[in-house]
This record gives sequence, C-alpha cells and structure tokens, in this order.
Amino acid sequence: MKIALLIALAVLCAGFIIVWVSYLLRGRRAGTKDAADTTANFPIQLGVGFFANFMDTLGVGSFAITSSIYKLLNLIPDDLIPGTMNVGHALPTVAEALIFVAVIDVEFKTLVAMIVAAVLGAWLGAGIVCGWPKRRIQIGLGLALAAAAVLMFSQIIRNPSGGLALGLSGPKLWIAVAANFMFAAFQQLGVGLYAPCMILIGLLGMNIKAAFPIMMGSCAFLMPVGSMRFIRGNRYSPKAAVGLTLGGIPGVLIAAYIVKSLPVLYVKWLVVFVVLYTSIMLLRSAAKETVEADRAAKASGPAAQ
Repeated sequence: MKIALLIALAVLCAGFIIVWVSYLLRGRRAGTKDAADTTANFPIQLGVGFFANFMDTLGVGSFAITSSIYKLLNLIPDDLIPGTMNVGHALPTVAEALIFVAVIDVEFKTLVAMIVAAVLGAWLGAGIVCGWPKRRIQIGLGLALAAAAVLMFSQIIRNPSGGLALGLSGPKLWIAVAANFMFAAFQQLGVGLYAPCMILIGLLGMNIKAAFPIMMGSCAFLMPVGSMRFIRGNRYSPKAAVGLTLGGIPGVLIAAYIVKSLPVLYVKWLVVFVVLYTSIMLLRSAAKETVEADRAAKASGPAAQ
C-alpha cells in the first residue's frame, strides 16, 4: 500500500513537471521574458534553494527563509514571491516526501488519514479560516507552540526515549486527523504546517521521526497542484523558481541523510528547536502586522477627515 502511495505521488510529480516545462517552453518560443528574471540572479537562487530546502527537510519551513532572503536582497518583486516559492519548492518537497515515506516506518492507516485530512483542509478548510483574523491565528498558534515546546522539553527530561508508536487509533487518530485538517487550512494563510504537525505527533506518543513522512507527504500532495495556478497565470519568476528547484533537491538529499541518521533523542531536541523558532517567527510576524496596521490607520485618519 505504501508503494501505491509513492506511485500516486510520482504520477502527480510527473504531471507537474510536464505542465511546468510546457509553459516554460511556450514562453521561450513566444520570446517573452519576465521582468523579474532580470534581477533574479541565478547562482543566488541556487544557493537560496539549497539552504531553504536543507532547513525545510530538518523541519524549518522553507517559505519563511526564502521570503526573508528575497526581501533582504530585493531579488524579485514582492507580488511574485508567493508564486515563485510555491513553484520553486514544489519538487524539492516531493523529493522529501518520497524519501521519508519510503525509509521511515509509520502505520499506513495513520499516514494516509493525515495526508487526506491535510488535502481536504487545504481545499475545504481554507474557506473556513479565510475570514479569521490572520494576526490572531499567528498569536494563538505561536503561544500554543511555545507552550507545547516547553511540555515536550519536560517530557524529554523525564523520559528521553519518548513515544515508540508508529501509528494511532481511536480518539488519538481522530484528534490527529482534525488537527492536520486545520494545520493545512492555516497554511493557506501563510502559517506553516511542519512545526504544529511535529509537535502533535510527539505529544500523541508517536515516534517523533514518524512526523517527517506525515508532514512532508501532506505538503507534497498540495504544492504541485497549488502551484499550477501561479504557472498558468504567470504570477511567478520562472528563472528564480528553476533556481530554487535545482538548488533545493541536493539540499533535501543531504539533510534527509542527516535526519535518518540522527538518534531519536536528537531528533526530539531538533523538534523543540524548530517549534520554538516557529513560535517566535509567528509572534514576530503578528507584531509586525499590528504595527503596519496601526500605521495605516493613522495615515488614513487625517485623509478621512
């Protein structure tokens, strides 16, 4: 059954490659050149892709790293950053999923149930949360992750070996499915799925390494499909996206070897670090958006009068 899942993911990946390449060739034959490609330094894009996806494979989301570097170096216009990241990181994320689903043991029922929940959350759940205030979600999830990291830290101190289960059943499985549904819905608002999923797996008593095929499989089935709209609408930088992809896949392969070789205890410490980092970034983003909203309100005040 795991082989069937890998085949389905490979077919999805092949379809994405065919569509993307056909659009790239169509643009080349038409002689069109994206304005952003003049500033999208290809060697830098390779480096960004390698570093971001290396960290992504360790559990630190690639989107936050990539967007920060893009804004710092002003590599591409802000309005093209979401599409470029979705398209450029799609294939490295598929590579992550293929590796971890194949080599890390996790009960098939739990794996499929959580992946399906994530897909449904991305497509259906986004409509549920789209009207929610993004800053409140960032603050709430940021505080929850910080508390969960402290709880997991205490578990490591008390019981270093931790959970050994490779699957869930009964109420725990339903909790995991419902939570992954919401995590995927939050991802559509720019809130990453990796850190919440990692902490969920740990707190439910599973082997923490089982989080990697679950969270990466979830995103691998989402990103190629979600990237199609950016490709068809030409709402991305092709040169930058190709650079992210070509640099990202080697980064995934190297980081995957590190994760597979780490003892479970070290992976737990890695998860605590990732979750704390994500918590700080969420709270920082919420604070930044609050300041920007206050500035906009003050600026519009005199104009309104």
